[in-house]
Formats: sequence, structure tokens, C-alpha cells
Amino acid sequence: MGLVINTNIASLIAQQNLNISNKQLKLSVQRLSSGYRVNSAADDAAGMARASLLRSNSRGIQAALRNSNDGISALEIADQSSAKIGDILTRMNELAVSASQGTLDTETRGYYHLEWAELVKEIDRIANVTEFDGKKLLASGITVDIQIGFRSSADDRLTMTMGKMIASTLGLNATAAGLSALTRAQSAMGLIKTAIKSINGTRARFGAFTNRLDATISNLQVTFTNIQAAESRIRDADFAHETALFTKNQILVQSGVSVLAQANTLPQAALTLLQ
Repeated sequence: MGLVINTNIASLIAQQNLNISNKQLKLSVQRLSSGYRVNSAADDAAGMARASLLRSNSRGIQAALRNSNDGISALEIADQSSAKIGDILTRMNELAVSASQGTLDTETRGYYHLEWAELVKEIDRIANVTEFDGKKLLASGITVDIQIGFRSSADDRLTMTMGKMIASTLGLNATAAGLSALTRAQSAMGLIKTAIKSINGTRARFGAFTNRLDATISNLQVTFTNIQAAESRIRDADFAHETALFTKNQILVQSGVSVLAQANTLPQAALTLLQ
């Protein structure tokens, strides 16, 4: 190759390689500083698309976890209120048994009726004030859909049927007028027994829903962990690998600068021919 001074080929080659090394060093710095191997679609177009979908799914699972926990909270509130209504029914049964004693006079039996009537009102009051997020859980027999998945299929929803525990639904309104009559007091015992069975059945349903939601939460947590791991394998940087590349690119940049400096001095050799 001839000795020329207008075009420094060696310098151009050194510049080209230095630009490549600088680009790779910049990429290493970006990955090490962000912790991600894929910072833009240009880094890995298919990987970015897959990682973004996985991240969307994991965020949806987090929302489903919150929904499931809200469902458990609603069920716990409903169950505790139902338990209190059950306690009231137990007391009302005690009153009905006491008022069914044939030796009582009308005035004495009327005392039992007074408490009975107030307890009937308390059942309605508890049912009407038991709510979660503005929904009355025991007064209307509503159904509540809990979104327990991150998709829109029927398998991603759980429909819970809440109880209706007002006194009339429990069959107690017919006896609210009095325990003062012996026959009504005797009849009340059968109604109370039926009401207690209804309460127990509803609480059993609450317990079944709660256990199902617990299982759902456990499954969602496992799924969330696996999806996070899958996204990490695509998006996150391997620091051991990236550190090695960073060191390599640092050396290449430093050596490239040194070689470029030497290449820029090569045309000066032509001066020796002019001496």
C-alpha cells in the first residue's frame, strides 16, 4: 500500500472500530444501570413483546389477589354478623321455651314477649347495617361477582350468594306480635328452630366461599411468582455476563483511542521523505 496523506485509511478503520466499541460500552452501561437486558424494542423486539404481556398479566393477578382478599373480608363481616343473629335466636328460643310454661299468667308471659319483640327488631337492624363497600350483605340476598382471575372468562369469576337474614325471611314476623299467648309461644319454638337451621346453612356457605377464596389466593400467588420469574428471564440483565462485557468494552474503547492516536500520526512519515 502506498504512502498517502490525503486519506488516512488506518485512522478510518480505527474510528469505525472505536464507534462500535463505544456503542457496545453504552449498551453495557445502560443495562448495568437499569438492571434490564431489554430496555427498548430495539434490544429484543420479540422479547420486549413477550415481557410486556407477562407484566400485564402479573399486574392483573395482583388486582385479582386484592379482589379475592376483599371477598374474604366481606364474607368475614357477613359471617360475624350472622353469628350474632344466631346468638339472638338462641336467646329468643330460651324466651319462647320459658313463655311456653303453662303455669305462667298473662302478665308474666308478657315480660318475655317484650324482650322477644325487641330482639326481632335487633335482627333487622343488624341485617340492615351489615355491609361492605356500600353493599348490604344480609338484608337483600344479593349475589356478588368476585373477579378472581386476570381474564374475562367465567372461570375467572366467583359468584357468591349472600344470605337474607331479616326477621320476616327467617319466619319470625308472624310471632312478633306476642309471646303472651301460650299457643304462640309454643309455635315460636318451631319457628326458631327453622331460623337457626337457616342461619347455620348460610354460615356454612360463607365458610365454603372463604375456603375457596383462600385456595384461589394460594394459586394466584404461585401463578404470580411463576410469571414474574418468566418475565425476569426475558427482561432482566445477567449482571455476571454484563459486567464481563462492560470490562471488555472498556478495554476496547481505551485501546481504540490509543490506536486511533497512533493511526493519526502515520501520515507524518511522509515528512521524512521531504527532508
